[in-house]
Amino acid sequence: MGRVQSGGIRCQNPPAPPELGHPDPLEAWQAMAQPDLSTTWLGLPLRSPLVVGAAAPLSEDPATLPRLEEEGAAAIVLHSLFEEQLEQEQLNLHHLSLLGSESYGESLTYVPEGSLFHVGSELYLRHLEQARSRLAIPVIASLNGQHPGGWVRYARQLEGAGASAIELNIYTLPTDPNRDSASIEAEVEAIVREVRAEVRLPLAVKLGPYFTNFAAMARRLAAAGADGLTLFNRFYQPDIDIETLEVRSNLLLSTPHDLRLPLRWIALLHGRHGLDLAATSGVHRGTDVVRLLMAGACVTQVVGALLRHGPKRLRGLEEELRLWLCEHGHASARELVGCMSQSRCPTPLDYERVQYMRMLQTFQPATAEGAPGPW
Repeated sequence: MGRVQSGGIRCQNPPAPPELGHPDPLEAWQAMAQPDLSTTWLGLPLRSPLVVGAAAPLSEDPATLPRLEEEGAAAIVLHSLFEEQLEQEQLNLHHLSLLGSESYGESLTYVPEGSLFHVGSELYLRHLEQARSRLAIPVIASLNGQHPGGWVRYARQLEGAGASAIELNIYTLPTDPNRDSASIEAEVEAIVREVRAEVRLPLAVKLGPYFTNFAAMARRLAAAGADGLTLFNRFYQPDIDIETLEVRSNLLLSTPHDLRLPLRWIALLHGRHGLDLAATSGVHRGTDVVRLLMAGACVTQVVGALLRHGPKRLRGLEEELRLWLCEHGHASARELVGCMSQSRCPTPLDYERVQYMRMLQTFQPATAEGAPGPW
């Protein structure tokens, strides 16, 4: 029943269909027809590996969250609370506390309107509390930052508001030529340690792939207190408007091709350091979920497909995953997890330079006449 993959890798020890001598073969085949999709991520039991990733258009409106659950979301990662947002709030509060401090006596008892304090974190905490009260599935809060600092203390408030876990999104773009990679990596590790010191909740770290040695970085983050990694953060790039001569934002949603990078690193890291791995970017089809589970992901986070097609796409992904499992004789999605990881495939070097060389040597260029476009 093993399936041959590109490069000759086979899934190890796939389950066989029930034998005729099974006490109740009909019951066994019916179980195969409804495979178990459940999984565990960060210690949280989930009905399936389909998690809604952090994106404001998907989770900012509390009214949309029940619809996501109804369509099959196993968990929802809320949109991010940003370091800059929290620091600005602290500055605003400090400024308000000084208002009237040098005025005449009749002004000394002045207190700013309470509504001025309902910014950033309070709105987020209220939203989190509402989500937890409305949903039966886990709700993961998202903190987004790039430097250690006082803003990490808000993690404790997220825990108090009922978050099931925290996804710490470390999004940084170092541009200082005087900083070396060691100092940048130490700063990332420090952020994780500071957040871990604030909470006892499960903690996943979401970050980009651009480290000198990502495997070593993963080991350091595990030692710093991370329970899992979400791979990878998408670095949205600016564009240039050649008519107005302006730098503009141009959001490009992911495609299935974008899953190759997280797939490789999940396959390389699976089974190491005790980290639960979540895949994000490029999850648009049920077979994309299959690939990432085989690499070693516990869950796949879906964003682009939902922004394109709406919450109903979750139900389609679940049906496609279930159908694939049935057609290939698998009783559960858990059977796939890590079966194609580097540690379990017979040719582990295929995840490193060997695959790179093979692709370059076997690629067949198209003729000019048969090319599909100008590139």
